[in-house]
Amino acid sequence: MQIHLARHVNVPDQTKVARSAQAPELGPKILFFSGGSALSSLSRELIRYTYNSIHIITPFDSGGSSAVLRNAFDMPAIGDLRSRLMALADRTVRGYPEIRALFSYRLAHHKSQGRLECEIQEMIAGEHPLICSIPLPMRSIIRRYIRRFHSNMPRLFDLHGANIGNIVLTGGFLANDRDLESILFIFSKLVQVRGRVTTIVSDSLHLAARLADSSICIGQHTLTGKEVLPISSVITDLYLCRSLTDDHPVSCAISTQMARQIASADLICYPMGSFFTSLVANLLPQGVGRAIQRAPCPKIFIPSTGHDPEVYGQDLNGLTASLLEYLTRDAPEAISPQDVLNFILVDTCHGTYPGTIDPEYMHKKGIQILDTDLVSPPSPDLDPATLAALLISMA
Repeated sequence: MQIHLARHVNVPDQTKVARSAQAPELGPKILFFSGGSALSSLSRELIRYTYNSIHIITPFDSGGSSAVLRNAFDMPAIGDLRSRLMALADRTVRGYPEIRALFSYRLAHHKSQGRLECEIQEMIAGEHPLICSIPLPMRSIIRRYIRRFHSNMPRLFDLHGANIGNIVLTGGFLANDRDLESILFIFSKLVQVRGRVTTIVSDSLHLAARLADSSICIGQHTLTGKEVLPISSVITDLYLCRSLTDDHPVSCAISTQMARQIASADLICYPMGSFFTSLVANLLPQGVGRAIQRAPCPKIFIPSTGHDPEVYGQDLNGLTASLLEYLTRDAPEAISPQDVLNFILVDTCHGTYPGTIDPEYMHKKGIQILDTDLVSPPSPDLDPATLAALLISMA
């Protein structure tokens, strides 16, 4: 892909990066609308420079372990929340490595259900080796949440491969009157998370997509190409629905607190990852676009390199147009493209992107193309160290 009119950017700003590395507790509020694992490596790198990043994670996943927990407890998806919390956790001794080890632990796939039940009971009793090493009072809090999970666990719940961090989050969710924000705060303190992880809304909803061939896919898992065959028609609309058996659109709105958090960011990122189910999904609740509009900071789109099954039939121009459509949907007549998107970040020398990008189209929308080195071959992925330094430089 050739971008003839793009500006080549020399980054990072070494002075700003060095200053942030010396005092990460004073680092910028870089806000990400994301989900999934695409930002895990970047998050681990970012905590070198700032403890104030904000990660807004979609709670609408319907596949994998999240689906099992959602079906059993009628709750939002927490798997991606737990993953991002762990990516941002303090990895020094002060960050309680014993707790990180427990929260990363998965029950075995090859053991019997009865043996796994016994292992959970050992944790509740404080006799499991991973529990014994955790200091008080954190040990008591964790045991209480595992006990709450177990006491509410459906009789036929399959424990094979269950992640203990997810079990603790679920138990805490139930113990705190199903208040997701409360348990995210407690979990963050347990592992000394260097940033803020939250959900765009706490509603237990699902994603649905209308395709160009007039078919409708219900559930995040039907769009990612991981658990079912990839889609073979362009997504023309993504929306929220109440359940996996009801494709009727429903609406929800972000809280005043969330709106303030978005508006206070020093840099807003629409990052790499699954375009529709990780990024666009976070833009669906009412009020997101208006909150972004009120933020006086730069807003940047970082397209994924490589293959994303969700963007079948679309190039970078189409993806940018889709992003703008969802960002301005709150108030199409009042929100201009420049209010919600200022930059698109690419590496045309080393990155692989869908189709081509039209500099003239971007210019008309008021979007500046930033073309710089982001990929370190032979890996096709964006280099997390390079990207972290660049984002710190722009914030």
